[in-house]
Amino acid sequence: MFDMMGMMGKVKELQEKMKLAQDELQHITATAESGGGLVKATANGQRRLLKLEIDESLLTPQDRDMLADLVVAAVNKVMEEAGEKAKEELKSKTAGLLPNLPGLDLGSFGL
Repeated sequence: MFDMMGMMGKVKELQEKMKLAQDELQHITATAESGGGLVKATANGQRRLLKLEIDESLLTPQDRDMLADLVVAAVNKVMEEAGEKAKEELKSKTAGLLPNLPGLDLGSFGL
C-alpha cells in the first residue's frame, strides 16, 4: 500500500536539505581564465561573479575589443564551472533523497 505520510515526510526532508545545500553554495568557488591568464574570473556556486582580474597590459585603447571578448569568455567559462560544482554539491547533499531518474536535471531546483 502507498504510504502517503512517508512520502510527504521525504518531500519535506528533501526541501529542507535542498535549502541548506543551496545556502552553502555561496561558499563554493570556481575560477576560470581566458587569454592565457590575462583575464581571470571567480564565481560562487550561486553563479554570482565575485572577482574579475584583468592584466594591465590589456588596458590600452587598441586592446579594447579584445579585452571585451576575453572578459566574456572568462565569465562564461567560470559560470559553467560554478554551475557544475553546484550540481555536484547538491547531488552529494541530497544523496538518497532524490530518485535516480534518467534525465533528472537539478536545473529545475534553481541551478
